[in-house]
This record gives sequence, structure tokens and C-alpha cells, in this order.
Amino acid sequence: MLIHPWDSALDADEWQSWLASTDRFGTLAVNNLDPAEAPVLVPTHFTLDGDDLLIHLARPNPVWPHLQAATRVRLAVIGDYAYVPTYWRAKAGGPDEDGVPTSYYSAVQFVCEPEIVDDPDGKARILATQLSDFQPEGRHAAVAPDAEPYGRMLPGIRGVRLRIVRVEAKFKYDDANPVEHRERVATNLEQRNRGLDGGAAAQQRRRLAAIGDWKAARDRS
Repeated sequence: MLIHPWDSALDADEWQSWLASTDRFGTLAVNNLDPAEAPVLVPTHFTLDGDDLLIHLARPNPVWPHLQAATRVRLAVIGDYAYVPTYWRAKAGGPDEDGVPTSYYSAVQFVCEPEIVDDPDGKARILATQLSDFQPEGRHAAVAPDAEPYGRMLPGIRGVRLRIVRVEAKFKYDDANPVEHRERVATNLEQRNRGLDGGAAAQQRRRLAAIGDWKAARDRS
């Protein structure tokens, strides 16, 4: 994806913190075996495990032959997005209708090398790690290949370990524009309060506090 300098993550902590605040649900993109066909896209929860991502999918999922042939795949996550209308972005002193619309969003994309996990112990470890991530309060049975209820269900899934090769993170919130412009749009988002407007405004205010005037900071560096 296109990442302008003013949209890039400040550091790895920024995208990691944002990801930790989400439901960690994304889209796995895999090249189709038939180059004339569209890529295969799979919506899925995932767990960040060190330098790897962990997922599991149903055995009947049509992605498997494509995934087995793939050397690299991409998993994309997006959130805190909002449409910003034209009249919110008009230049100071100019007519509202001369503004240009845009989209705000946070996005993290992982380029990964996939490894399919089929052995029962490996799949059990993936499930246990994901349960610890998404259900830290517990209240579930132990995940073991030789115990109910998971033992009898493990054959119905396959696990995937995605070894992260590269991370691309983008926070698109008008950071190249003046401070007063960003403050005004954040206020408009909070007042409109539709869909993910609140999250987009929070990201814009967070970036504003961290960056301040982007052009001045760029010139100083």
C-alpha cells in the first residue's frame, strides 16, 4: 500500500499498541493457483506470537491448495476508519465546496511465509495460544488432542503459522496538514459520531499530540 512519510508509523510500538487494542481480525490474501483468477481472500482472527502470526481454518476451506503453493502471503488489518467530507477540508478562507474529500484509517499489513500445521499437538498449541489471547479469563476446557471436547474436533481444522517477513503500517489522518485543521476535523468526527468516527478522531488526536506540526518537525530534522 502507498504510505506517505506523514502517514507512516512513528515506530513499531505504535502499530503494535494499535493492534493490541483491536479484535485482531484481518484478511489473509493468497495468490490464486490460476493467475487468471482473483487472489483468494480469507477473513480470520489471528494471534501475534513473537515474530509469527497464528491462525486456524476449517479443513474444507478452499484456500488450502493455494496456500500450500504460496511462498509468501499477506494478512491485512484495517480499523478506525472514517469518510471525511469535502466541506471539512476546505482551505482556510476558501469556500467549503472547494474542499477535497478523503478517508482516514489505520492499517497494518504483514507479509509472511506460511507454514501449514497438521499434527494434532501443533494444532492444539495454536488453539491454546489463541484462546489465551482472545479469552484470557479462561472458562474453557484444556486443549489436548486426546481429551474432550477439542480432541474429536481437531481433525476438522488445520493450523497456519505465518512467519513475518515485513510489516507495513499506515496511520492516515491528515498529519501533513496544519494543527488547527486536524483539530477541527477531529472535533467534527466526534460530533458526527457515526460508525468508527470516535476511533478515527482518537487516532487523529493521538497522532497530533505525538507529532505536532509535521512540516515543522520535518524541517527541524
